[in-house]
Amino acid sequence: MEIIPRNSIEREIKIRTARRDFWKFAQTLAPKFYKDTRPHLKCLCETLQSFYRGELLKDDGTPYENLMCNMGPRLGKSRTLILFDSWVFGQNIEERIISASYNDLLASEFSRFCRDTISEEKTLPSQIVYSDIFPNVRIQKGNASVEKFALEGQFFSFLSAGIGGSVTGRGGSIIQIDDPIKNAEESNSELFQDKVWNWYSGTLLSRAEEGCKKIINMTRWNRKDLCGRILDSDDSENWYVLTMPAYDEETDSLLCEELLSRKRYERLRATMDSLIFQANYNGNVINAEGRLYPSFKTYKILPKGETISYTDSADCGSNFCTTFAGIPFQGELFIKDFYASKKAMEITEPETAKFLYDNEVNWAKFESNNGGKGFSRNIERILWEKFKTKKVSISWFHQSANKEARILTASSYVCNHVYWPENWANRWPELFQHLTGYQRDKKSKYDDFEDCLTGLVEMIGIKKYYNIDHNVLNSGQQTSFWTSDNSESYFGYSNDKF
Repeated sequence: MEIIPRNSIEREIKIRTARRDFWKFAQTLAPKFYKDTRPHLKCLCETLQSFYRGELLKDDGTPYENLMCNMGPRLGKSRTLILFDSWVFGQNIEERIISASYNDLLASEFSRFCRDTISEEKTLPSQIVYSDIFPNVRIQKGNASVEKFALEGQFFSFLSAGIGGSVTGRGGSIIQIDDPIKNAEESNSELFQDKVWNWYSGTLLSRAEEGCKKIINMTRWNRKDLCGRILDSDDSENWYVLTMPAYDEETDSLLCEELLSRKRYERLRATMDSLIFQANYNGNVINAEGRLYPSFKTYKILPKGETISYTDSADCGSNFCTTFAGIPFQGELFIKDFYASKKAMEITEPETAKFLYDNEVNWAKFESNNGGKGFSRNIERILWEKFKTKKVSISWFHQSANKEARILTASSYVCNHVYWPENWANRWPELFQHLTGYQRDKKSKYDDFEDCLTGLVEMIGIKKYYNIDHNVLNSGQQTSFWTSDNSESYFGYSNDKF
């Protein structure tokens, strides 16, 4: 009886596993890069495989035919897509892939790497190369340029093109776009964004065969990039979106320390434009054009001082109950914490009370509009019954001033004198996205966050706040803050006013 060496059996198992499992395929061909210590790459590989096999399902049970993969630079997304293309040919030699990138050079590199993966030859007898896994897949001689190649028995298999390039006369069963934007200048150019969109929708999609699978693999830049326009369109529900931020606020961990160390991450965050950085690395996308708040200041150390808060209870189902807490210090305002919820009042009332207690708020102000007066009284009751404290001085008032005018007036102060925690984009991603994308033309769907932030800014403009009787403040008694003319005074936001 013939005895088969153990290493031969292990080799055959590895080859057979790589044929059916894309992650194992990647580990076999590039073991030093696709390591078990890089789980984000495994997630990406498994998502691509499930997508290709029709196993990513919508709510109605039908498979997604479109996939977006959004990840920061240098984390392996392009390399993985190249390997995926070569693995796909092993699944079905008749696939026809059209691949696009921001210019012809990068696109041809994509094609060349895929071609060379399939054609790789052994350097050691023990090495496993592509032809060991898929022996029937070979590049056709005489049809193997860097822009276009065909597999044996096929007219064409892979075509690459830069954005705006020609793909005429070719139909694709898989159409993919890898990083169509090169830099911040292009991302902020409406002309260039229109060029990408028009080429994608008018030229590239016309090459899609029936049942074509579409993949967009890119670093996000802003809300008007290709992904943003698709997600704002009626076709958005047909796209499966895989987003992997570089930093996880909840666990205080990076996506992959081996590829992006904390030291490098912090250095990039310190040197890059904050909005571009957050869009690139954490998927917090913005639309820079026409923003009401073009810049934000951050702090590392929160100063000591009395904490104030402003709450809009928003007794409407589509609005947020919103609270900001901050510390006024030498004419500046340091944001300490933020709370927002669309839940019913029986939930937001105890949560808001806990927010005030946890942040040791001294003065809490509530809009009495839309049931806010009753809301604030319930907060006062909960603070005493549950937390046994009357240290929070609660006041309420009816907000009659024009909301849009108030937000616009306070915007300069917000940009120049309001300071946010360094990690606020990751700590409060929805708040970050909304404030950084809020437009002067009022096209935003809601302005609850801006309205409440403006209210907090207005609080530190009340002259008598700096002459409060602290015995009254700490007693929990109802306190009024009025000027001599019996009206609340908001007198501007420059440093010399404080």
